[in-house]
Amino acid sequence: MDRNRTIGYLLKGFGRTSETFISTEMALLEEAGVQLHVFSFLRLEGQAAHGVHQRIRAEVTYLPEVITPSREGGGGLVAWWRANGPGFAAIRRTVFRRHPWRYVQTLLAALRLGLSGLQRGEGRAAMQTSLKEFLQACAIVEAILDRGEDGPIRHLHAHFAHTATTVAMHAASLTGLPFSFTAHAKDIYRVDMNPGDLLLRKMAAARFTVTCTETNRSHLIGLGGDPAKIHRIYHGVDLTLFRESPAETDQGPGVTREEAPPLVLSVGRFVEKKGFPDLVEAMQLLREAGVDCRALIVGGLTPHAEVVRAQIEAAGLDEIVTLQHAVPQEELRTIYERASLFVLPCVITDDGDRDGIPNVLVEALALGIPVLSTRISGIPELIEDGVTGRLVAPGDPASLAQAIEDLLQNPAERHRLAEAGRERVDDLFDASRNVRALQRLLEDHGTQR
Repeated sequence: MDRNRTIGYLLKGFGRTSETFISTEMALLEEAGVQLHVFSFLRLEGQAAHGVHQRIRAEVTYLPEVITPSREGGGGLVAWWRANGPGFAAIRRTVFRRHPWRYVQTLLAALRLGLSGLQRGEGRAAMQTSLKEFLQACAIVEAILDRGEDGPIRHLHAHFAHTATTVAMHAASLTGLPFSFTAHAKDIYRVDMNPGDLLLRKMAAARFTVTCTETNRSHLIGLGGDPAKIHRIYHGVDLTLFRESPAETDQGPGVTREEAPPLVLSVGRFVEKKGFPDLVEAMQLLREAGVDCRALIVGGLTPHAEVVRAQIEAAGLDEIVTLQHAVPQEELRTIYERASLFVLPCVITDDGDRDGIPNVLVEALALGIPVLSTRISGIPELIEDGVTGRLVAPGDPASLAQAIEDLLQNPAERHRLAEAGRERVDDLFDASRNVRALQRLLEDHGTQR
């Protein structure tokens, strides 16, 4: 790709701890010669910094803050505009002077989205959201104009199909640039994130759509998306980091890593869809059955973590189940190597939220650790039950406990599954190979107007 043709990457928050798959993708794109410029909606604080973040050289533009007025001061649309309109006035003037007709067209489109939300009964928040996304798009366009010919941005790519992609669509409308987006999980399954036909309209307007599982691709096509424009590209992991410890012997995975008692590891954000309460209940069942093992759950300590912690305390499992805050990827690797078994009992929440293929499952298999998860979404594309790991039904702690017990009592089976799982990762989830498919799409469409 011409180094003077920069790709604008739209992210809700640059460097988010739980989104290493995005940071890895960006680092690998840059190492392949793609020039990136990041537009981050938020300045993140308190995030565990992974080594991959240090490899990213892209300039980062943080968008101006959008203010939510206090309820005491009046929370209506007029109050919202008074709080935000003046701060974006200079930005809006700059964009209007450069693209007056596009500005009017895009503003009207944003207002129509807000009115549609009002008609669906979503209240004034729908209009506030639409205006916020329009203002954020204007801020991106101003930054693009400021760059001028100094590495001009020729294509916009957003991660997640809701807010970031709506802003990308508006910014593309304001400038005439092409845009694309990567769809992940809740952003395509939760109706409230793309109400009405908004997701279909985004797919139609985008040059292409990428998604991280074949299950997601089928879902998007089922919504009416053009199959020729929807591409499945697995995220994968950087296999230069996630490889076996040099100290591992020919005994195989799950043998030299044994602790006494054996460690069941789980990693992920403390959110409902990860199914951690089912793991806690399974550990309680294992204790009652006399199975001696421990569990460690590593993840960002959100309010849901307190729900899990309370469950642990109520069951008297404090010495058996431990919670640990999120750590950098390099430190997490050493935690993986202590595990006899990796378990992630994902579920589908009542609002439709679900995982695609959690990268932690790929990471565990890349390190030669046997995995146990559930039959939802794209997980069976990685874990074939009895072949590359074990799967149980979601929301079934008894089956989860039985599978954990079976695997802990059978080291040879763990070794067999881990070896086959590692081969699956090598074949389908090598990030450096998969990112080349995205690079080709960006090169093909980033040079077209």
